[in-house]
Amino acid sequence: MDPFLRKLRRHLLRWLHRSRRSGSVFFVRRISYNDVRSATDGFRRVVFSNSEVSAYAANFGEGGGGVCLVKELKDFDQRNGDSFHQQVQFLGRLHHRHLLSLKGFSVGRNRKRLLIFDNIENGSLKEHLNDPLKTPLSWRTRLQIANGVVAALKYLFLFSDPPVCHVSISSGNIMLDENFTAKLSDFGLLTSGGNSVMIPKSEDSMGQKSCKIIFQLGVLILELVTGQSSEMEGSDLVEWIQESRFYSSIDKMIDPDLGNSYDCTELKSLLAVAKLCIKSWDKPSFTIPQFFGYLQNKIDIPHN
Repeated sequence: MDPFLRKLRRHLLRWLHRSRRSGSVFFVRRISYNDVRSATDGFRRVVFSNSEVSAYAANFGEGGGGVCLVKELKDFDQRNGDSFHQQVQFLGRLHHRHLLSLKGFSVGRNRKRLLIFDNIENGSLKEHLNDPLKTPLSWRTRLQIANGVVAALKYLFLFSDPPVCHVSISSGNIMLDENFTAKLSDFGLLTSGGNSVMIPKSEDSMGQKSCKIIFQLGVLILELVTGQSSEMEGSDLVEWIQESRFYSSIDKMIDPDLGNSYDCTELKSLLAVAKLCIKSWDKPSFTIPQFFGYLQNKIDIPHN
């Protein structure tokens, strides 16, 4: 090997070794803690909060990235900085129309772990379904949201390398951009609390973790149809879809905000998807690729 190339290689290897030891992350922007604190108004602009994660609305201004969602991972192992940086590196490689894109990360005081995601101009789906002051979502928008979530799941289950380990679906973590495009926001190598929960490989039959995610998708679809909250695991909605004569009560269950603006054939297809998702919790009888093929045939809505 040429002496110059040998020397250059040695310096590159040393730099790479130092970078790994210092917790560096490639291709993902590191944002200063002070900038994040300022953009979130001192972490007072809370979007939602639980024992594992707090999410904040942030505005970094025109030159700094605009409106973003900042997530603070609360229950992360503070001693294991490598796992956090692996999570950041993984999220930075994921690119899909219906996933919230990672724009940067920050490590603050007391080793606070912060992830900065793409814009959230229209907030969460939950806000639009439950807040009477929000303009009701049209039937076409609801169909496109359902289709978008399915497309995001298909990407994460079948095309992510390495395979995604954690996905959670709820109206609270489906974010809507300025065009009301659905963006799944809770996914990664680790749960929000820093724990890894492996999802079965795509060629395998549906495992317990996969079934839970598909069940959550079914509940989300029922929310889109009825406008009702899925609090308490959506037990009332699940009981309704499992009734033998649920089709006869659709008129009573559909969201009044929709009026008569929905297509009956599309509605029944969407409910058929929800029913299959709920059923998969107890009786998974198909593989992941088969499942997504069925779902997309049922609710694939062309974009305008």
